[in-house]
Amino acid sequence: MRMFRNDYSEGAAPQILKALIDTNEEQCVGYTEGDPHCEHARELIREACQQPDAMVEFCLGGTSANVIGVTGMLRDWEGVICTKDGHINVHETGAIAATGRTVLPTQDTDGFLSPEEAEKVFRFQTSTGRHMTLPKVVYITDTTEIGGVWTRDRFDAIVDWAHGHGLKVFLDGARLASALTSPANDLTLPYIASRVEAFYLGGTKNGMLFGEAMVIMDDELRESFPFLQKERGGLMAKGRLLGVQFEAAFTPDAQTGEAPYWTLARGANDCALALRDGLVALGFEPYGCSDSNQQFFTVTPEQQEAFESASGCETFYALDDGRKVIRFVCSWATGRADVDELLALAKTLS
Repeated sequence: MRMFRNDYSEGAAPQILKALIDTNEEQCVGYTEGDPHCEHARELIREACQQPDAMVEFCLGGTSANVIGVTGMLRDWEGVICTKDGHINVHETGAIAATGRTVLPTQDTDGFLSPEEAEKVFRFQTSTGRHMTLPKVVYITDTTEIGGVWTRDRFDAIVDWAHGHGLKVFLDGARLASALTSPANDLTLPYIASRVEAFYLGGTKNGMLFGEAMVIMDDELRESFPFLQKERGGLMAKGRLLGVQFEAAFTPDAQTGEAPYWTLARGANDCALALRDGLVALGFEPYGCSDSNQQFFTVTPEQQEAFESASGCETFYALDDGRKVIRFVCSWATGRADVDELLALAKTLS
């Protein structure tokens, strides 16, 4: 059975891999600094974002992008607000804290950062003047840690709150392609780019071997990014490999007119939603509400063990009643036959 553990177990999507092979013997300058592939990829991304003046830079992976992007907008005494399950607070081994900066988590429980909970953190942190870390940046992810897709109303509410308090917004886009191709989505890439100070387009989790593309509108981050990227080990000597992948991902297909970046994500979403509908039809209980390529379900320990053994799904939470929350993830390489095989197994466990 194909594994449903994550969306980066496979190598690269065929069109990405072909681009790497076709350019393999080219000689380019290093560090993404002026090679034709990185420059073209930057142009394509600026066009897709409708931000002709945006700074576009390439990172190795999500943790590197988060650390450089967030800390590049913080001074020593400033911190970043996020949900308590936010990636920078849970799954990055204290990478933000290791730089001397502070993560300020809210008590939101659904993956979405709310103005109400952000306000509580802000008021507390500013209640005693210089004796506490001053909030400066708001960090959100689309999709959320449990697969949620931001709507425009929800997105505008937190961005409006942040800007109303003089804070900057950083959007972790490791799975932004999945979010923007979800049937639950009503945001557009240009709209996001017009409202936040910085965000990135995830490649690692959408058909590339590795890489994220940072889109920067903020002047402070424009200045700090090149130096922080080098200082923190995030600058790749063979930088053109990043440019080649994003160039291929954002070049529209000659037949469909759609860039592979969106086609690959839509395929993963379609499989994940078919899996969700099939599991619900068999009586399995969804955990949360995901309309993306990640699907979460509450199961018994016996079901968890069987699913994990067969499909590689991960266990995310243990509930107080003894049940487990497991996660299935579909990638660009997942097909409907793979979904059907997993549903056949699920039928024996329902």
